[in-house]
Amino acid sequence: MKSKTIFRTSLFLAIIVLITTFIKLPYYVTQPGMASELQPIVEVENGFNKEEGSFSLTTVRFGRANPLTYLWAKFNDYHYLHPLREIRREDETDKEYFNRQLHMMEVSQESAIAVAYKKANKIVDFTFHGIYVDGVVDDMPASSILNVGDRIHRVDQNEFKTAEEFIEYVSSKKEGDQVIIGYEREGEQREAKIKLAPFKDQPSKVGIGISLVTDREIDVEPNITLKTEEIGGPSAGLMMSLEIYNQLVKEDITKGYKIAGTGTINAEGEVGPIGGISQKIVAADHEGVDIFFAPNEKNSATSDYNEAVNTGEDIKTKMKIVPIDTFDEAINYLMKIKHKS
Repeated sequence: MKSKTIFRTSLFLAIIVLITTFIKLPYYVTQPGMASELQPIVEVENGFNKEEGSFSLTTVRFGRANPLTYLWAKFNDYHYLHPLREIRREDETDKEYFNRQLHMMEVSQESAIAVAYKKANKIVDFTFHGIYVDGVVDDMPASSILNVGDRIHRVDQNEFKTAEEFIEYVSSKKEGDQVIIGYEREGEQREAKIKLAPFKDQPSKVGIGISLVTDREIDVEPNITLKTEEIGGPSAGLMMSLEIYNQLVKEDITKGYKIAGTGTINAEGEVGPIGGISQKIVAADHEGVDIFFAPNEKNSATSDYNEAVNTGEDIKTKMKIVPIDTFDEAINYLMKIKHKS
C-alpha cells in the first residue's frame, strides 16, 4: 500500500513538473554556455591549418523562462533573469528576433573577414545587395508596410547601396513628405508609398520608422567558408577574425595556447562590447582556456574587461584576461608572447 502511495505521489509530481515546463514567463534565463573551437567552423581555401593551440568563441545559453528555470536561476550563480524588453525589441516576435540575430552575425562575419584579409594583405571586394531592414518602429508609417528582413533597393527612383545613403536622403525630407520605396520580400519585388512622420522620442527628427543596415556580400581571395548557420549575434567577431588571419599566414599565432574571447568587430578593426561577459568567462574557465580577450572600451570603468576581471577573481580562474580595443592589439599581444612550454 505504501509503495502505491509513493508511486502515485511521484507520478503526480512528475506531471506537475512537466506541465510547468510549458508555462512561459515574461523573462529570459541566461547562463554560461561553452567555448567552441573555430577551426572546424572557419575554412580558408588552401589555408594554413597548423594550429598547436586554438581560437574559440564563447557563448551564453538562453531561453524563455518557465517556473522551474526561473527558480533555478534565482539560486545559481551566473544564471540571470531578463525581462523580455531587455532582449527583444518592443512588439518583436521570436522569429523576428532570431532573424535579426542571424543577420547581425552575417554583418559580423563580413567585418571579421575584411579585417583579417586586409591584415594579411589579401584581396577584398564587395557586392552590394540592398539595405536590410532589421527593425520596424511601432506606430510609425512603415510599421504597416515593411517587415524585418525586407531589403530596400530603391527610394524615389534613386538606387542606394548603403544604409548611410538612405538615411542621408530621407533626412533631407520634412514631415508629411512621401517617398516611394522599392523593396524585396522573400524573392518578390514590391513597391510602396510611405509618408514621413516625427519620431515620438525625437519630435524634431522625421523618418518612416525603420532601422537598417547595409546588406553586402564580401568577395575575397582565397575563398573562405564559414559554417555558422546556428550562431546568432555579433559577439564572435573578434575571435573569428583571429582564426581567419591565422589560416591566412604561415606562422601559428596561437603558439600552443587555448585562446578564447568575445567582442564585436567593425570594418576598421575596432572591438566593441557585448552582453554576458561574466557568463562567458565562466564558460571559458570550464573549458580550460589559457588566454581570454575582453573588450576594453578604451579603459572605461564599466568595461567588459573590468567585469571579466571581477568574475575571474570570483571564480578563481587561472586564465590570463587581456583588455582589447582593436584587432591589431590582439595580434600584437600574440606576437609578443612566448610559445607555451
